[in-house]
Formats: sequence, C-alpha cells, structure tokens
Amino acid sequence: MVDYNKQVEQELDSWKYKMTKKTGLISRTSKNVQNKVNSLIPEKFHHIMTESIKNMVKATLVGSNITTKKRLPVELSLYERDELLKEKLSTFRKTAVIEGAGTGAGGILLGLADFPLLLSIKMKFLFEAASVYGFNTDEYEERLFLLHIFLLAFSSEEKRKDTLYIIENWEKQKHEIADMDWRDFQQEYRDHIDLVKMFQLLPGIGAVVGAFANYNLLDKLGETAMNSYRLRLLQTS
Repeated sequence: MVDYNKQVEQELDSWKYKMTKKTGLISRTSKNVQNKVNSLIPEKFHHIMTESIKNMVKATLVGSNITTKKRLPVELSLYERDELLKEKLSTFRKTAVIEGAGTGAGGILLGLADFPLLLSIKMKFLFEAASVYGFNTDEYEERLFLLHIFLLAFSSEEKRKDTLYIIENWEKQKHEIADMDWRDFQQEYRDHIDLVKMFQLLPGIGAVVGAFANYNLLDKLGETAMNSYRLRLLQTS
C-alpha cells in the first residue's frame, strides 16, 4: 500500500495543478459576462436566490445524513476506499443521467425540476463519500467540509483556489469558519451550470443535453470528493 500511496500523491499533485491553473479565454469571458449580468440583477433577487438555495441545501443535508450509513470499518486501506467510492460514483452517475434525460425530455417545466433533483443526488453522493473515507457526518464540521468540496467542484478559477486552500488546510481552517458564505455558494454554482442547463430546456435536444451534462457534473464531483478526502487521510497517516 506504500506504493499506492505514492501513486495517489502524484495524482494529487496533478489534480491540484489542474484545479489552480489559469482557465481559458472562453471560460474567463463567460465568467465576466456572468458577473456583469449578476451586477444588473436587483439585490432583492440575489437575496431570494441565496435564501432559497441555502434552505434547499440544508434540507438536503438533513435528509442525506439520515439515510447514509455511517463510517465504514477503519481497517480499510486507501486503495479499498478509493475502489468503493468509484463503485458508488458509477451508481450515482447512472441515477443522474436518467434524471437528466427524463427532465430534459419533459421541456421547460420538468427541466426546471432538474435543479433540486440533481442537487439532492450530488449531496447524497457526498455523504456517501464521507462515509467511505471514514468521516462522521453527524459532526457539523464534516457537513461544512462537504459543502466546501461542492464549492470546489463547481466554482470559478479565483474561488477554486481559495477553496482548495481551505480544504488542504482543513484542520486549521475549520476552527475559523462558522458557516458557508451562502451568497458566494449559490452564485458560483448557478454561474457554473447556467449555460448548459439552458440548453437542457430546448425541445428535441433537452434529453441528450441533460443526460450528458449530469454525467459530467457527477464525474467532476466524484473526482473532487475523492481527492479532497485523499488529502485529509494522507495528512493524518
């Protein structure tokens, strides 16, 4: 397992480089446009969206925590935990694809339902990931860590760097963070998925776009969760 740990350390170096490297021109331009649009939206709307997503996420956190089997046996190796998470990711990815195709095929009304449904799938997956790596989500700080994984997966270049720093230094940072910045949380997530989800509402291609988008979104979340928990375990080993 020493050799596997070394392999993981190399993979983590590559992943951290990918997470912090400068984004392309198209991504930066898209983000600038989104920032401009957001600046034109009335503050009242931002407040409503922030509270709505905050309440939605918190409700999902409670439900996911109740239905998640708590920590697995401590004697599992890192390799075994990684393989188990890959199996769980495959299952959740299939669920997300079916959900995306179904809501995408249903036009605008069902397409709008995709947001809370996909959010609940993602959050449930993160709780399962915490359990796989031996962390107890009954503890508030572990649920807060989950939200930072989520933010790391679905945020802009600048926010990604800040969030990766928090995750890399969690044992210190967790004492300095009382709660999520919910305004940043909802805006980063919305900006990340808005464009692709608009195409999901289009008749004829919505099902294909929804299935493809949800597959990739779960894939990205799975990679982020695996590597975030790998970082923590290797730091304490």
